Amino acid sequence: MAGGTAVVVDRRMLAHDPGRGHPERPDRLRVLLDHLGDARDLVHVGARAAVDEELALVHPAAHIERVAASAGRARVVFDPDTATSAESWEAARLAAGSLLVVCEAVLAGQVQNGFALVRPPGHHAERERAMGFCLFNNVALAAAWLKTHGVERVAIIDWDLHHGNGTQHCFERDPDVLYVSTHQYPYYPGTGAADEVGQGAGAGSTLNLPFPAGFGDAEYVRAFTEVVAPVVRQFAPGFVLVSAGFDCDHRDPLGGMEVTP
Repeated sequence: MAGGTAVVVDRRMLAHDPGRGHPERPDRLRVLLDHLGDARDLVHVGARAAVDEELALVHPAAHIERVAASAGRARVVFDPDTATSAESWEAARLAAGSLLVVCEAVLAGQVQNGFALVRPPGHHAERERAMGFCLFNNVALAAAWLKTHGVERVAIIDWDLHHGNGTQHCFERDPDVLYVSTHQYPYYPGTGAADEVGQGAGAGSTLNLPFPAGFGDAEYVRAFTEVVAPVVRQFAPGFVLVSAGFDCDHRDPLGGMEVTP
């Protein structure tokens, strides 16, 4: 197996513009492009757009068609938080496909791990609904794709400030996908209580750690050391995906956590 860390990032995702003053703005990705675009210690991998058959691993045709219909239109509003611009359809397909490119590189032994730096984000998107800035559920698509490529058990760790309602709902009945979330609670989107542990055959494969506002480095380290890491090891996944939102940072204007860089 080759070593190194892959990074996938593409300037075309800057074209997704949800509107003036929106917190999920192109600068989120632009600063990463400026910082990491030419980093020599990373393995740079080209992005590709996810095709409809890949999107359909999670989302029904009607949802894919709704997002596709926004292409070329100056503004389409999916909910009060989620709007698109003319190039958002292409950016969303690139976001989903970029994560698949990283998965492909890891499975092929080209790298040990990787980052897909993408927008729009994904973990709030439900199977049939765009919401919370998210059009397609990128990490759910990656997990579903991995299961069609020989990976029997997948763990998803989501440390975003907000609970990943869409990701949880995609796999809450699947015993072969472990979903672990640390998040501020109660807070948007309102899901992620500790007693949400999965349903049916998937009971026990969802772990929610709802944190009150004000938690910082010590509380997060303890949670990951004493709870998250042992649970993931016991699950013994063949692949680990991370929804790496960084809005738990104490400087984030929308959150209430005290995590430091």
